[in-house]
Amino acid sequence: MSNINKNMLRERAIPLPEVTEQMWQEVNEDFRTLVEEYVSVQNHSPETKKQYLSGLKQFGWYLKTSMNNKPFYKVTKRDFIRFMSYLRDNRKQSSSAQSFKKACVSSLCNYIENVVAEDDENYKLFRNFTRGLPAIPKNKVYEKVKVTYDEYQEMMKVLEGDENWLGMAWLSTAFNVGARRSEIIQFKTEILSYDFPEDASFMYSHNVRLKGSGEDGKIEPYMVNREAIKYMKLWVEKRGYDCDYIFSTKYGTEGKMMSKSWADYFCSEVLSDILGRRINPHLFKASCITYLLESGVPLELVSKFVAHHENVATTIAHYDLRDFEEEKNQIFK
Repeated sequence: MSNINKNMLRERAIPLPEVTEQMWQEVNEDFRTLVEEYVSVQNHSPETKKQYLSGLKQFGWYLKTSMNNKPFYKVTKRDFIRFMSYLRDNRKQSSSAQSFKKACVSSLCNYIENVVAEDDENYKLFRNFTRGLPAIPKNKVYEKVKVTYDEYQEMMKVLEGDENWLGMAWLSTAFNVGARRSEIIQFKTEILSYDFPEDASFMYSHNVRLKGSGEDGKIEPYMVNREAIKYMKLWVEKRGYDCDYIFSTKYGTEGKMMSKSWADYFCSEVLSDILGRRINPHLFKASCITYLLESGVPLELVSKFVAHHENVATTIAHYDLRDFEEEKNQIFK
C-alpha cells in the first residue's frame, strides 16, 4: 500500500453494541415510550426511521449502562457531553457518526418540547440540552479515489477466477448502473426477461425506491446496460434456487433479498484486498458517474438519468471525481 493510501486511513471505529430487543426492554420505560412514539409519527422513509431508532436506542443503552438508567427529563448538557465523549474517545466514532447520534437526540428533544411538554408534567420545563454545545470537529475525511475502468476489470477478473458469480453481478451493477447499495438489492429477477433490443445499449428496470423522504420516497427506474444484465443472468443461472430478487441469499431451500450490509462486507473483505486500498459501496455511484463523464457523456444527461439528481450541482459537488489535470495544465499557458 502506498504512503498516500496509508495516510488516508484513520483509526477504525469500534462498533457500538447492537441493542437487542432484550437490552432495549432494560432501558428506562419512559425513554422507550418517548422514542417509539417519536419515531412512529415522523415523516421519514422506513430506512431513515430505522436509523433514527437505532441511534436513539444507542443513547438509551448508554443511559442504562453509564448513567444508572437516568430518566430522560433529568439528562443535562453535561450528561450529553459525556455521551459524545464516549462516542469520540472510547468508540473512535467519526465526526459524521457523532453528528448523526447528536441529531437523533436533538430531534427527539425538539419533539418533546413542541408536543410532549404541554401534556406531561415531567417535561413541562424541558429544554433541548443539545443546543449551544460546541460544534463537533470534522475528521479528516477519506479522500474519494474513484474506481477506474481498469480497476473494475481487474476486480471482475479476480472474482471470475474465484467463481464468485454473485460478486461479479453486484460489482458490474454497481459500476455500470450507479445504483446505491439499498437500490441494487431491489432489482427483481423479472428484469432478466425484459425485451432488450439488439440495437439498444440499455434497458429500463422496474421502478425502484430511491433515496428520499416519506413512506414512498422517490420512485424511478434505472437504466441497466448490457454488461450488468450479462452478469446478473450468469449469477441467477448459477445460484441454484428461485427468488424474486436477483441479489439474494439462500435461506433453507428459498432465496430472500440480501441485506444491504452484504455490500459493506463484500467491499471491505473482498474488493479492498484485490485493489490494495479501502473500497466501500458508496464509492461506486461516484465512480460510475465519473467514468461516464470521462467518456464524454454530457453532465446534464448523466445527472438526470444516471445519478437521478434534480440539479447538476449535486452531481458536481459529490459525484464528479474527475481530476481535470489536462485542463488545469492549460490555465496559465
